[in-house]
Amino acid sequence: MEPTTSPEFVGRQAELSILEAAFRSREAELVAVIGRRRVGKTFLVRQAYRGRICFEMTGLQHGGKTEQLRNFSYQLAAFAGSDFPLEVPQDWQAAFQLLISYLKVKDLAQQRTVLFFDEIPWIATPKSGFLEAFGLFWNSWAVQQNLVIVICGSAASWMINKVVNHKGGLYNRITKRIFLKPFHLRETEEFLQRRGIRMDRYQLLQVYMTMGGIPHYLKELAPGKSAVQNIDDICFAENGLLNAEFDNLYLALFEAAERHVSIIRALAVVRGGMARKELLQAAGLSDGGGSSKVMEELISSGFITGYYDFKKKRKNIRYRLTDEYSLFFLKFIEPRRNEGRGTWQRLSQTQTWKSWSGYAYEGVCLKHIRQLKAAMGIDGLYAEASTFYQRGAGQLPGVQVDLLLDRNDHIINLFEIKFYNGSYVLDKAAALAIRQKMGLFATASNTRKQLQVTLVTTFPILENEHSRGLIDQALTMDDLFREVEM
Repeated sequence: MEPTTSPEFVGRQAELSILEAAFRSREAELVAVIGRRRVGKTFLVRQAYRGRICFEMTGLQHGGKTEQLRNFSYQLAAFAGSDFPLEVPQDWQAAFQLLISYLKVKDLAQQRTVLFFDEIPWIATPKSGFLEAFGLFWNSWAVQQNLVIVICGSAASWMINKVVNHKGGLYNRITKRIFLKPFHLRETEEFLQRRGIRMDRYQLLQVYMTMGGIPHYLKELAPGKSAVQNIDDICFAENGLLNAEFDNLYLALFEAAERHVSIIRALAVVRGGMARKELLQAAGLSDGGGSSKVMEELISSGFITGYYDFKKKRKNIRYRLTDEYSLFFLKFIEPRRNEGRGTWQRLSQTQTWKSWSGYAYEGVCLKHIRQLKAAMGIDGLYAEASTFYQRGAGQLPGVQVDLLLDRNDHIINLFEIKFYNGSYVLDKAAALAIRQKMGLFATASNTRKQLQVTLVTTFPILENEHSRGLIDQALTMDDLFREVEM
């Protein structure tokens, strides 16, 4: 298979290798591609299998069984070269029989080909019989053919529970899986450069903290404009893509999405995350099986992340909103979405933004642990990333560490993360606060490991008498752009 040559194709080398291996296989392959909305699943599959796809169908959002079957017949007629739609099948078993008839005309023995079912959660409507018919199609016919079948879905938890862990005919039938994630910073930089957009890394960070590494969002950026101007146009202009994206984002992925949104809203207002019990209470949800499912769906879709406490007790997991766009929308766009273009040019100069950006930068660092380890020279060393939180008791104040690395070489790195628009200067008060945090952590955690302070800033620190002897290692935003094997 020829490698992709699209100028917009960035990264995804591991995922592309999986798809290439599936195509070169001597057996039938059933590949599941899972990833959140707008992350580039369809683009990846089409680029990897250009000229090889002999049937493709995308599910209709909110379409019932009849609409999905009609869509199937239209697509089959288009790929078969018919001028008129085929008769709409009565059920999915009949639909797959039509597909088999179409494929038998092709010489599959001589030419390997690909079938692509996109947004399969929308196709497999409740009681439609799609998954049962698809399982029969695979087990009774397709598994013996020279085929690659790719199934995609944005509802990650649905794909995992209904397809990957299917209890019926598809049980243990998925041969390869791809969990497609948003771009990290290095890929985001390359993606924008290939689209003719030149930004320095400080500007690029502002964009990333606004919309994350979602390719569909990043495509909205216009060349020749600053980060502030682009954010203004995309997020605050009346017709900007991200002005109303939040309204559709969760509805498109989850049933009864109001429960998911309530958790997102609760996490958006608390810096440092929340434990499960307090999160459900803040979201107005009971601590039952339904809430557990909602939490699992948000985690598997990449919107929230659970970070283990340093004590390694499961009950001490703290959940944090890690979808950059949702965080930015709830803090800045929603309260001012009707103020129009120019809104962000004003807001980006306020103290509210400067304070919030520090929290957002922490979130970016949490997603780039491998880059941080590489910059620290410990990428080959086993180290567990975690958080630490303990409430104050009596005369002893509480302590919170948003990121630490517990290393196998008897060292724990405590991270201090600062987002500034210039060089960082550690003053006496900040140095004292760091020393106090180290002491409180050592006491509360009862660790015997050596503690080191790792500072992550945007621009380099200006060393002074307060930083010397306290900061063991100083990193900058450039270290987050390191290229590492994912």
